[in-house]
Amino acid sequence: MTKEDKVEFVIRTLNEIYPEIPIPLDHKDPYTLLIAVLLSAQCTDVRVNQITPLLFARADNPYDMVKMSVEEIKEIIRPCGLSPMKSKGIYGLSQILIEKHNGEVPQDFDALEALPAVGHKTASVVMSQAFGVPAFPVDTHIHRLLYRWNLSNGKNVQQTEKDAKRIFPRELWNDLHLQIIWYGREYSPARGWNLEKDIITQTIGRKSVIDEYYKSKVKSKP
Repeated sequence: MTKEDKVEFVIRTLNEIYPEIPIPLDHKDPYTLLIAVLLSAQCTDVRVNQITPLLFARADNPYDMVKMSVEEIKEIIRPCGLSPMKSKGIYGLSQILIEKHNGEVPQDFDALEALPAVGHKTASVVMSQAFGVPAFPVDTHIHRLLYRWNLSNGKNVQQTEKDAKRIFPRELWNDLHLQIIWYGREYSPARGWNLEKDIITQTIGRKSVIDEYYKSKVKSKP
């Protein structure tokens, strides 16, 4: 299989498995998506979706958010982890949105990344899912899978993003990054991975990864 064949196989398989692509984080507009993505750092989407309704019942826009104290925000979001940093970030970015952007989330990578606690990945998710701008946010699933599939060298997430953008058609980025995340969770997880169910890695996977998988299975046999 050439690299082009592999890419085509990935796209076709993901479209067959995920013709409809659910958005992992519950939100109603760019602001609530921004807050949800910020909360998802080192926290599961399931947990975030349990906490955001409690937060958004109090404040689902920057004007109401700054009426709360950092301490109040921290108490609500504590189960998501990193609450001291995240609560300061939420309060601080809400202030900046009011002062510099008329309370609106900017449709601009640089402006988003200038906000407190907002990194490149968070900005990419917002640009992609809130505004439909082609982006390829790389999370742990995408980073792991592109290495397993021998489509990136796994050096770091920045390299994985560059490789993904180079090999996949730009018009598919927004769908593909979500499809790969869902596939990673359901068929190719980091722990409890069953290669027999992982058709993409079986078909195009990196030889060293597949060899290591079978070696570990032999070792784990009594």
